[in-house]
Amino acid sequence: MLLRGWFQSMVVSSSSISATIRWRGSFCSVYTSALRSASVPYRILYAPHPKLAFSSCSIDHSPSESSKQGTLKPGLYLVATPIGNLEDITLRALRVLKSADVILSEDTRHSGKLLQHYSISTPLLSYHKFNEAQREQQVLKRLKDGEIVALISDAGTPGISDPGTELAKLCVSKGIPVIPIPGPSALVAALSASGLSTNEFTFVGFLPKHAGSRKERLLISANEAATQIFFIPPHKLSQFLEEINCLFGASRQCVMAREMTKVHEEFWRGTVKEAQEAFLTNQPKGEITFIIEGKTTCVDEIPSESELENDLREMISKGNSLSEAVKLVAAGSVRRKTIYSIALRKFGNQFESEDN
Repeated sequence: MLLRGWFQSMVVSSSSISATIRWRGSFCSVYTSALRSASVPYRILYAPHPKLAFSSCSIDHSPSESSKQGTLKPGLYLVATPIGNLEDITLRALRVLKSADVILSEDTRHSGKLLQHYSISTPLLSYHKFNEAQREQQVLKRLKDGEIVALISDAGTPGISDPGTELAKLCVSKGIPVIPIPGPSALVAALSASGLSTNEFTFVGFLPKHAGSRKERLLISANEAATQIFFIPPHKLSQFLEEINCLFGASRQCVMAREMTKVHEEFWRGTVKEAQEAFLTNQPKGEITFIIEGKTTCVDEIPSESELENDLREMISKGNSLSEAVKLVAAGSVRRKTIYSIALRKFGNQFESEDN
């Protein structure tokens, strides 16, 4: 052990070791091997050089966190993990993962690579959407016994379009501490680099699988002034682009972010129509974070009856029933009664056929 300084000597003491450090010029050496192997806290007390005045101080060597509790209190820790680049994990996250009694993991094989990379040997326990209900009571018992339980997802922050919400809710209801360990998040990373407004945004996440529910959700987003953020599986991108082209309009600005923090990271920017053309036959790989600018139309801009009629015809041509088309056009409009009136006047026979 070499230290630089201007002290003549030091005495190192603890409950189990003692050593003297003698200074030679600006260097010193420790005349004991016990200090190197000490696993207990020790203090360095020194006598300053007679020509210099220093206030006394001490250096504490923190023990390795072999004691699982360390400085952490028992509870559920929601630990954010890298979305691609392993270097994006925080020092605090590493400390929690090393100190925990168990780590709940969405995919133990996937998470095992991260833990192996950072030499973390804490036991893993699978926790995903297919076994959440079965695991809850088991995890709850461990938490009530005073254990430190860390929860991680495959990538990003637990509970954000990933398992964790129900367990956190259960812990809160039982008075068990839930501690967030913030870090990587695909939605925040994509939004910050999108170039679109960040003043107000809505995170939608994954859309419903059912076509009707999906259209209802997209319609709400289409009429919001806030920036909209979606998670889109690559094989559903074409369908998504067709739907937003119909509901949001072709000219709306959008950003597609994929493979963020990885070697093939890509940010594509343009209009909805340009996106549809660009990815019509070119299906990208990797999970996609898709961002669309909010609605900028002023509420005072009221469409004419002919425009509303054209909108209805367009919705019907897209395969929507008349009642669905009316709902889609009427949502967010200040002329809802007018839309229903037009629908009855122009397409009344279709209403009758739907009722039959």
